[in-house]
Order: sequence, then structure tokens, then C-alpha cells
Amino acid sequence: MQRKNSRRRRPRERAKATGHLGSPPKPRTTNLDDDLKEYDLEHYDDEVAEDQGDTMGMFGNVKSLVFHENDEEDPYITMQGGEEEEEEEREELQILATDNLVLAGRIEDEVAHLEVYVYEDEDDNLYVHHDIMLPAIPLAVEWIDLPVGKSASTSDGKGNFVAIGTMDPDIEIWNLDLVDSMYPDAILGQGADDAEKSKKKKKKKTKKANDEFHVDSVLSLAANRHHRNLLASSSADKTIKLWDLNTTKCAKSYAYHTDKVCSVAWHPVETTVLLSGSYDRTVVAADMRAPDANAPRWGVESDVETVRWNPHDPNYFYVSTENGMIHYHDTRNAPQDPSASKPVWVLQAHDESISSFDINPVIPGYLVTGSTDKQVKLWNIQESGPSMVVSRDLGVGKVFSTSFAPDQEVGFRLAVAGSKGAVQIWDTSTNAAVRTAFATKVPALKGNGKERLVGLDEPDTDSDSEEGESDDGDDAQGDDKGWESMEE
Repeated sequence: MQRKNSRRRRPRERAKATGHLGSPPKPRTTNLDDDLKEYDLEHYDDEVAEDQGDTMGMFGNVKSLVFHENDEEDPYITMQGGEEEEEEEREELQILATDNLVLAGRIEDEVAHLEVYVYEDEDDNLYVHHDIMLPAIPLAVEWIDLPVGKSASTSDGKGNFVAIGTMDPDIEIWNLDLVDSMYPDAILGQGADDAEKSKKKKKKKTKKANDEFHVDSVLSLAANRHHRNLLASSSADKTIKLWDLNTTKCAKSYAYHTDKVCSVAWHPVETTVLLSGSYDRTVVAADMRAPDANAPRWGVESDVETVRWNPHDPNYFYVSTENGMIHYHDTRNAPQDPSASKPVWVLQAHDESISSFDINPVIPGYLVTGSTDKQVKLWNIQESGPSMVVSRDLGVGKVFSTSFAPDQEVGFRLAVAGSKGAVQIWDTSTNAAVRTAFATKVPALKGNGKERLVGLDEPDTDSDSEEGESDDGDDAQGDDKGWESMEE
């Protein structure tokens, strides 16, 4: 902009510019000079030399910016209580050595996920620590203490992982120490190689069992506690797969059964022997090192639900069936033909299917059974045979899972879950009948002497509940109302 040109404008143009139509106003030289100095308009068209180094001019007063290493030093940032909130969040996520973890698969609003509970025994407190979203309905959950997948190379050989079998043929392995993880650490099956290709094949071809991966739902999982890199899985495709967790590949496939294989369990002493039960109504105890050997086989009268070894006498094993029976067999008396099986004893434990049972790992002869009849029963197994100690409806609906705590300090704690989506922790040592049956094994009774039953307040979501049926919530308070107790 040049001053000469502005002074040579015609009077009429100058009048329009100032907003007057009369005589031209007096020149305002002083004000114009002040404007030029303030905005440096005289050098507006001058080119900036590159060697001046003023490359940040477009950002204004960047030289006056101040960098603070800590937010506390910045006067324009006020974070009141920030450290306290972080400390509270850290304490909420921290798992102590005295805490007990409970894993439970759950379906809510057609969304499947695995919930990781923390049970604080001293405080009678149970809460969900975090959960993991799953691709399909969970059918089998198995804890693994070996780092798998991407965590294996950076670990010291110990881990806190879980293998999950679902309605899908793949097995997912998740790190329980990670919160809000988006993807599993490893996938065992075809989905680990090429998920998209797998989907296309499923649409075009019929599922066929093979030696590399399952092609149907995974019904059971069993981690080998001695050979920690081995994981056994059974499927609705009638096969058993042995997985090497170091390579996440199938090491061997077995076809001992002619129908769905619903349960597998490793021998507690003979670490290569696997027990398996099937809907073909047979139970097989096979040495995984000799896949072609003629493995001993036992027969039962109905579809097998669950198989378990006796941890206190590994020569024996238990079998639960769909018609509510418990069979107790001696492996040293294997029959020549499954139809000629002779169990040590047979127990009609429930009127409906025994969906779950467990043997207490620290208290010999202590057995629990759970059924779709909604009853949880505790049994005392003696040389003369089994006798029922107590029967309870814990308000979880149809019982799907029963599991004793594995540690000596909480050996009498029993975790139960069912069709209502509820998890209950029952301190069975506070039950009078249990204390009588296991008088020499129960610890001293603490507190007010009432039974301890710890759970979460869950909405009634049991779709199979009968109309008009109500469940009393007093059980969670340790009240005996509505509970039936029996001792034989």
C-alpha cells in the first residue's frame, strides 16, 4: 500500500470513502501514520528472508509458550483429586494374594462374555473384577498357568490365562491379567489361520472331522498340570484334540468315540492318561502316547455328562449321566466289553440330569452334585458307599456348574452357578450337617454361627422358570428359610 496513490484519489471517490457527500474532510495524517507503525503496513509487501529462521511466524507468539514437565506446575491446569482418583482405581483393580478368582461364562441380552469374579473370603464380598467379550456361547472354561501366544516370549514361564470353548469350533485363550483386552492372545483352530477362508469353506462344504482342528462346538477342556504345554479338548465332532500351547497347533487327534465327546479329564498321577466320556454311553481311559493301542472302555446306561478322577485315590473315577446317576469305577477292573461293566457302586443322585459334579481336592470323600432339578447336594463318600449330607436350592435356577475351591485355606468353599446367571459362594463348613459329617476336618466356626452364602443381586432371568414360581432372596443372607437339610 502506497501513500501517494491514496492522496491522488478524486474528491468524489474520497467523499464516498469517508461516508460524506459534501466537501472533503481534513486529512488525518497523524492517525494514518500511527496505524502504519502499529501494524507495520509499510513492510507489508516485503519478502521475508529465508535465512532469518522465522519459520514459526504463522503460529503467532510461539516463542512465548512455556513447557511444563508436570501438570501441577502449569497454573492454567487444575486437577483436583487426580492422584486420589488414580490411587482408588489402582486399588480397585489390584488383586491381593488372599483374593480368590472365580471364572464364569455368561449370556446376557444375547451377548456372551466371561466374567472374572473376585471373592474376598474374610469380608464375605463377591464382585466382578472385569469381563471378556466372547464370540459365541461359552461351553467350557479352563484355567492355564502357562503364557500362550504373544505373551510367551516376554514371560518368565508363569501366567494367568484362560482357555474358552464355545459353540464355535475354535478355542480362544485370553490373558486374565489384562483388562479391556480386545483380542485373545491365541486361537486354537482353523480361525487362527484364515478366518475369512474358513467362513467360505463352511458355506460350500460339509463339516468333516480332521487331524488339525475341530469343526464343531468345543464341549470340554482339560489342562495338563504336569506337562503344562498340553491342553486336551473334546468336541461335538466326536474327536479329542491334543494341543501344544507352545506352538498353538494341534499335536494329535483321537477318535475313540462314535458320538459327541462331552467331557475329558487328565489322570492326577499317570500324567499321559486321559479320561473321556461321550454321548455314545462309553467312558475311555487312554494313554495319549499310544493312540493305536486298545484302550479300556466302560459302559453306562445313559449319555455321559461329566467324568472325574478321584484325586485321593487315582485308581478310581466318577461318571455322571443324563438320567441322574453317579457311577464309581475301578480302573483295575476294566471289562472286556463295555456292556459288562461292573461299577463299585451306583448312586441315583438326582431325578434329572447331573449337569455338574466335583470332588473336593483337599477333603477326601467330599462330593457335590448339581442338576437341572435346581438342587445342589453334598455327599459323604465312605467305604460303605455314599450318603447324602445336605440338599439345597441355592436360587441359581437349573444348576450348570459346581466347583470346590482348590486351596486348603478355603477348602470348604463351593462355587455354584446356574440358568439365572447368578453365582453363589457357599461356605459349606458353616452348615451343621456338614460339620457333623466331616467333624474332624472342618475348621473352628467363626462369627455368629449362621451359614455363609455370598452372591450378587441378579435379576430373575431364568427363561425356563415355571409360571408363578418364586425364589426367596433370603438365602443370600444366610437364612435357613426354604432350605431343606438331610443327614443320613
